[in-house]
Amino acid sequence: MPWPSRKRDKGAVADKKEPDAKIAKTEEETEDKEEEEKSTKTPAGSSKSGWKNWKKAKESDSGGEESKITYCHWLLKSEPESRLEKGVDVKFSIEDLKAQPNQTTFWDGVRNYQARNYLRAMKLGQQAFFYHSNCKEPGIVGIVKIVKEAYPDHTQFDQKDPHYDSTSRKENPKWSMVDVQFVRMTKRFIPLSEIKTHHLAHKADGGPLKNMMLFTRQRLSIQPLTQEEFDFVLSLEEEKPH
Repeated sequence: MPWPSRKRDKGAVADKKEPDAKIAKTEEETEDKEEEEKSTKTPAGSSKSGWKNWKKAKESDSGGEESKITYCHWLLKSEPESRLEKGVDVKFSIEDLKAQPNQTTFWDGVRNYQARNYLRAMKLGQQAFFYHSNCKEPGIVGIVKIVKEAYPDHTQFDQKDPHYDSTSRKENPKWSMVDVQFVRMTKRFIPLSEIKTHHLAHKADGGPLKNMMLFTRQRLSIQPLTQEEFDFVLSLEEEKPH
């Protein structure tokens, strides 16, 4: 059985190279309450063309501008370096996942309502980027897939677990988790700084990373991705590091 509660966020810890992602605890709690009270449907939006070579390569598949964004991939943040939370080390790297039986484990410890709802929206077989967070150089290191859809997170009922929630009831659990399985490492490490460079460029010219939640909702440890966002970021593994 894997060690307890190594993936989480009651508000994901800000990436060390992304200081503007820091949010005060009081603000996190306020946002969580708002998320609990309101509908948290996946946001809609649009994506424009305008990026260069990648656009040309994908143009025949895109079918033109989308009127509504559909999220079908994910980005999961986890901490590869040791950090104690209520006396428990929450470290969990992609190497730790690979060391699990069948390279599979549950993704527990999420304590943010929006992130929880994204967990509940995940479908069997969907793929996600495994993202190393809160470390010297955060970024994408590999790909995992969803092998079990959302079910109650047992750590919410464990009083010894750092993510125990005394307000949650077994007959109506507040928190959910999914099971994920290692698929592969990316061909190279894709750092946050590189993705941000493209995000800023796409904000100006309408590229696929224009609205990427890694920069618009930084603190969430579970983030949805459109097909275009996933494909573009994955294409970066074929390029030389900047």
